[in-house]
Amino acid sequence: MSGFDPAWLDLREAPDHRARNAQVLAACAAHFASRDHVRIVDLGCGLGSNLRALAPHLPAQQSWRLIDYDPVLLAAARERLTRWAQTSESLHDDQLRLARDGRRIKIEFLQADLAGGAGHLLRGADLVTAAALFDLVSESWLQDFVATLADAQIPFYTVLTYDGVETWSPADAHDRDMLAAFHAHQARDKGFGPAAGPRATALLARMLAARGYAVEQGASPWRLSASDAKMIEALANGVADACAETGLVKPDVVAGWRAARVKAQVEIGHLDLFAKPA
Repeated sequence: MSGFDPAWLDLREAPDHRARNAQVLAACAAHFASRDHVRIVDLGCGLGSNLRALAPHLPAQQSWRLIDYDPVLLAAARERLTRWAQTSESLHDDQLRLARDGRRIKIEFLQADLAGGAGHLLRGADLVTAAALFDLVSESWLQDFVATLADAQIPFYTVLTYDGVETWSPADAHDRDMLAAFHAHQARDKGFGPAAGPRATALLARMLAARGYAVEQGASPWRLSASDAKMIEALANGVADACAETGLVKPDVVAGWRAARVKAQVEIGHLDLFAKPA
């Protein structure tokens, strides 16, 4: 899977953080509340946003393994995390030690392709996490991933998995056709086989429950308004480009929808999930 534009990831960080489901986050935090130290593997880490959101809710000593396929994103994550920290120390080219708000955080940066599976990357983890990843992978990849988690009895926390619900305001006559085209584009192979898309969280919940996990879910929608103007513009352009690639919507319709949507308001549905071995 190719990397994402760092500018897009920067734009979405604030909406991502405020969208997180508080109840699901609290369930994850409570599971580790009695621990002094926790080891976390973050899959598809991007710019390190998931660490910045989750670390304040975990024990005082943390060891993170940040994994991404794109070395540009890993380098950018290192830079952003260094700026985010109150103190930082470079241990090696691929490691940092940070401190912020009473947390001491050791980070390992690892470039790896998840397409072949994540099993060998999860060793020693107390928690596996990811943000906005699992709608991009295939159902068969999810099956193998859940089997690996269950065999090692590792808790799992994932956030901001797209659920297929989009509500643009004001409504447009072509919203339904554009959404159908966007879902068709999202179901394409992103390097893992045909993508699970909006079905991903339901698939994960069912697979994890079948393996004996206790599963908690909650909604985490983006609610974007005028203060998110740059994010809305980037989102509308991305959706329009994807729909145009499918050929399912006429070019003039795509162009008109794009022009109407770059200054609209929108709610984009996501789901968060925490699962722990029963």
